[in-house]
Parts: sequence; C-alpha cells; structure tokens
Amino acid sequence: MSIAQRLRELGITLPKPTTPVANYVPWRIGGGLLFLSGVGPQQVDPAFPGGQVTRELSVEQAYQAARLCGLALLGNTQAALGSLERVEAVLKVFGMVNAPAGFGQQPEVINGCTDLFVEVLGEAGRPARSAVGMGSLPRNIVVEVEAVMLIRG
Repeated sequence: MSIAQRLRELGITLPKPTTPVANYVPWRIGGGLLFLSGVGPQQVDPAFPGGQVTRELSVEQAYQAARLCGLALLGNTQAALGSLERVEAVLKVFGMVNAPAGFGQQPEVINGCTDLFVEVLGEAGRPARSAVGMGSLPRNIVVEVEAVMLIRG
C-alpha cells in the first residue's frame, strides 16, 4: 500500500507548510538528508492551547500536540520532496516539551509524533529519538519537534 493510500485510510490530510515567523527555512536538503526545522502544534491548529504540561495542559493534550507537530513535519516533508514515498527512513526526532522542573514524562508526550510517523510510514517511521524538557518554548507552545529524514535515492 502506498503512503498516500495509507493517509487516506487513516483519514489524514497533511497541512501545507506555514511561513516561518523568524529568520530560518522550514527545511534544508543536503547529502541525501532532509533536515526539518522545529514545528509547534499551532502550525496545524492555531487554536491549540499553549502552556506547560501538568500546569495548563495534561499529558494526553501534550501527546496530541506532539501528534500535530508530526502532521506539520510530514506536510513539510511532502512539500520539500514532492511525495512521502521519497522518505526512506526517519533517522532522528528531537522533541522538546514545555514542562516544569521535575516533569519526567517527555517520552510519553513525544510518542504523539513518533506514533504518527509509524502509523503513516511503517517501520521506516521509527526513529532514533530524544525527548527533553524545557522551562519554556517559543510563544509558550507546549511541544516543539524537529526531524531528520533519509531521502530515497
């Protein structure tokens, strides 16, 4: 089954890339790799609430935010490569979670993104990964995720 068919089967429509709000580009290609800039959930759902996990949002809400980040990253990937079929593998995901000191469920939150990648891309979507806590994130978003993809020859 093609990735486009899988997206349809899952009822997923990928978002179009948004215009960066600062001095950067959404992606860069080099050496057979696609480097994706960090995205927040607002790039898919501008109404998604910001704040810290356990203060303003639950772990489940933060998981959903990470899933929205994954959708934005896949949308940017499609725009950069023309087709998700060109993704050989998601090599690395770096997820940042806006949380107070002592919070330890960053992996569960960032699963929102990587679970989506595996749903859409199969085993090629299972990356090496980091999930870290931050005392704050830009514009008070709850999650920011970046990724590196291997491009099929």
